Amino acid sequence: MSEKTPVDLWFDPFCPFAWVTSRWLLEVEKVRPIEPRWHIMSLNVLNEGKDVPEAYREQIVRAIGPVRVVAAAAAKYGDHVVGPLYTELGTRFHNQRAIRRLGDLRDTVQDALAAAGLDTALADAMDSTEHDEAVRRSHDEGIGLVGQEVGTPVIRVGDNAFFGPVITSIPRGEDAGRMWDGVLLVTGFDEFFELKRSRTSEPRFD
Repeated sequence: MSEKTPVDLWFDPFCPFAWVTSRWLLEVEKVRPIEPRWHIMSLNVLNEGKDVPEAYREQIVRAIGPVRVVAAAAAKYGDHVVGPLYTELGTRFHNQRAIRRLGDLRDTVQDALAAAGLDTALADAMDSTEHDEAVRRSHDEGIGLVGQEVGTPVIRVGDNAFFGPVITSIPRGEDAGRMWDGVLLVTGFDEFFELKRSRTSEPRFD
């Protein structure tokens, strides 16, 4: 059996595009010898000092709470809980649309913690700055690989790091593997920087 290649992904739980990419990576794991490893970054930190619409600013200010909770969980239990907790948070935020209900964010985070088998009191970290240094350290590690002009998700495979891919649905089976092969191929060239077109559909999580 082939040795698995570590693949690091940086995410903010609030980002729907990071969520789709992360679920794609889990599909890739089924058909290619990779081992996903999960790291936090922060849309709030990313947009510090930037001129962004007020509605978006309000959203990313809220987004720091769940990121802090993931950092707190990693500090208490170890990095191995980050992926399972992200799955529980992302399922609720995106698949179940809880992210759209402004009043129950803490309840949703507590529910995700419980489902991941973690202490629900870690939700207190949402309103604490105790883990902000760890959040910023992880964020800076990820964004430092690709530059300040991009965001989440960031993926690293060995010395090869890139933003994205930004996709709006989750490829399954060998389609997931073929996309992985292509992304890995083109991003492996030092001279390759960008391939882009306007999005014409919203993210789907089915």
